[in-house]
Amino acid sequence: MADIVKMPKMSDTMTEGVMAKWHKKVGDKVKSGDVLAEVETDKATMDLESYWDGTLLFVGVEEGKAVPVDAVIAVIGKEGEDYKAALEAESGSQKTESPKEEAPKEEAKTEAPAQGGGLSEEELSKKGVTVIRMPLLSDTMTEGVIAEWHKKVGDKVKDDDILADVETDKATMEVMGYATGTLLHVGVNKGEAAKVNGIIAIVGPEGTDISSILANGDAPAKPTADKSADAPVKETKTESAPAKEEAPATTSSNGGRIIASPLAKKIAKDKGIDLAQVAGSAEGGRIIKKDIENFKPSAAPQADSQKSESAKVAVAPVIPTYVGEVKFTEQPVSQMRKVIAKRLAESLFTAPHFYLTVSIDMDNAMTARTAINAVAPVKVSFNDIVIKAVAVALKKHPAVNSSWGGDKIRFNEHTNIGVAMAVEDGLLVPVVRFADGKSLSHISAEVKDFGAKAKAKKLQPADWEGSTFTVSNLGMFGIDEFTSIINSPDGAILSVGAIQAVPVVKNGAVVPGNVMKLTLGCDHRVVDGSTGAQFLQTLKGLLEEPIRLLA
Repeated sequence: MADIVKMPKMSDTMTEGVMAKWHKKVGDKVKSGDVLAEVETDKATMDLESYWDGTLLFVGVEEGKAVPVDAVIAVIGKEGEDYKAALEAESGSQKTESPKEEAPKEEAKTEAPAQGGGLSEEELSKKGVTVIRMPLLSDTMTEGVIAEWHKKVGDKVKDDDILADVETDKATMEVMGYATGTLLHVGVNKGEAAKVNGIIAIVGPEGTDISSILANGDAPAKPTADKSADAPVKETKTESAPAKEEAPATTSSNGGRIIASPLAKKIAKDKGIDLAQVAGSAEGGRIIKKDIENFKPSAAPQADSQKSESAKVAVAPVIPTYVGEVKFTEQPVSQMRKVIAKRLAESLFTAPHFYLTVSIDMDNAMTARTAINAVAPVKVSFNDIVIKAVAVALKKHPAVNSSWGGDKIRFNEHTNIGVAMAVEDGLLVPVVRFADGKSLSHISAEVKDFGAKAKAKKLQPADWEGSTFTVSNLGMFGIDEFTSIINSPDGAILSVGAIQAVPVVKNGAVVPGNVMKLTLGCDHRVVDGSTGAQFLQTLKGLLEEPIRLLA
């Protein structure tokens, strides 16, 4: 019988894998131990080996596609063997559930009968009825409040009339109906809120029966019937203005009151146009956007000389308009980034973090490093010295080398130090095991090897599992100090900043010095403030007198 190949769980955090590359194709002979494909996990790209001999009969995943752990990805068997029975047996449970999942789709195809005995919204739209819905006026808007109605039921409406002022979470905006006819229905009273896409008004021929639309409530309109959703906003009012406050009125040259929309006022101000010279085309002589755009100075009546002079003084300077272009790119989230996001979010919102910072005098450490590198087979970095010092300090403070287990706390007697490393797709934390017992050269060689493997995506699960404490170093990027999120299940993490040349006080005198800041992030469930402080004091002593690390 054919053998089913499933997506294996290649790390403790893996939930799915991306098929990076197939090394075999359907019809190829396969031996046990042959590499079938390369799989991209959340940590690295790893080889998927075959455990069977035979012929590759079926490939179920294309290159670049992600599949969950335990999903069928291939079938291996005898050449010409019917493998479909094995596939059907494997996916039998999924097939029995599929009709239930498709049922709603079938129902969705059937139109709901119009309620209330009238015509459907689609049929009414053919007769000139327009349903005005609450438009989405900002990216964060979920509902809008009707601040003012400019029309009432029974009023005649033209397509450029302002129906209402709507107060959103960011501003008060004017909503146009883009419809001609009679206002048949107002669905929301002044001062009340309506959800986005909820019915706020209906415009159509006088006497039209709209009972079916009202019976269906705020059901989403079909694209053919919803004319207002595409361009509902005509002008913008002053942000944060009270809903009931009227826009400031402008006075004409003969003392009459000028009514203009906020957008018209803004455009007029930008262009230096005196609203007193513009004739409004909307109801009541209201000046709207198109009146400003069609205004010709030569056709404007001449005001008296005193008014002209005062207008020149009052007009604000014209701010040039800059038109930019909104551009961005999107790419699928990699497996590594998915798990980083999940694990760090779980750590930050589960473990109560607190932070302690200490300054280290690095003069002696710099001198010691120079002396060590003069004789060491492998060049030692400051980060290697920090790792060694952390491991030694943890042996003296086991409470910091601990982890939360819900109903118990685990105190680790071994020191496995995770070293955070940035790679192209995210972050990896390989582990230097039993670091307290290793020499600085040994630690340096391991860290360099991990770094090369991480960049080449060759790290294996055994390389990054089992840490008891983590060190994250951004000092090499010139970062003075920072805080890190704990690498669960560790109980603490150390953030290492850059070594800075600063004035320091020694023996009562201000002298040049080299200072490095360390910040300890602690899980307060297992590490208390005094415990973390004592650990940092021990670590400070080791780094300021590094000869103790060689004893």
